[in-house]
Amino acid sequence: MSIQTENKNYSVDNIDFKGYLAWDDSVSEVRPGVLVFPEWWGLNDYIKKRTEQIAELGYLALGVDMYGEGKTVDTPQEAGSLMNAVLEDKHAIKARLEGAYNVLKEHALSDSERLGAIGYCFGGALVLNMARMGMDLSAVASFHGALDSFFSPSPGDVKAKVLVCHGEADEFISKEAIEQFKSEMDTAGADYEFISYQGAFHGFSNPAADERGRKFNIPLAYNESADRNSWNSMKDLFENNF
Repeated sequence: MSIQTENKNYSVDNIDFKGYLAWDDSVSEVRPGVLVFPEWWGLNDYIKKRTEQIAELGYLALGVDMYGEGKTVDTPQEAGSLMNAVLEDKHAIKARLEGAYNVLKEHALSDSERLGAIGYCFGGALVLNMARMGMDLSAVASFHGALDSFFSPSPGDVKAKVLVCHGEADEFISKEAIEQFKSEMDTAGADYEFISYQGAFHGFSNPAADERGRKFNIPLAYNESADRNSWNSMKDLFENNF
């Protein structure tokens, strides 16, 4: 196995974006493509590492820049400000999601019939909304992602298989939000799985969550078993649907 990486620049609405592409260079055939959407901190080293791990599974992986210019931030205040600026503009969300999707789909190594997406926190919300929008994805996986709906699906709209990996102790996601999400997916006739990890807090997949939680006094925590089990569930999802 020989994992190669490169920065992938592309433009959406006259804004420059810097994605992060990873693939196994020891294989020449086309392969399924997976978009990797970051937490609200942006496309940082953690998400680049996850992108490389997806490539190690045999996929073409693209870490997605949602803020432009490859911006990353270190404080919740900066992160919230950048994330909310994107969320306030539905056109911008849709255009940026489609921009990254097209970069992956059109790549020479990509099997454009077999595409998927994963996302963490803010990124988890984004991949769930890609599914709601009816984008042509085989499967999406959300890790401790927000469940809010920006695009309400009609029955039959959700074509992707949907996996939600949720921390049962996540204080950012209300019980009402969970019930609403399940109801929405049921109404849309979506094929989805919702897994709740007992005792897992928000950010359970990220080893930096403990330190950030202490530093900013917010309820984040890494959970090794939830991290491992959710990753294995994602692997099964892709193996079964690609």
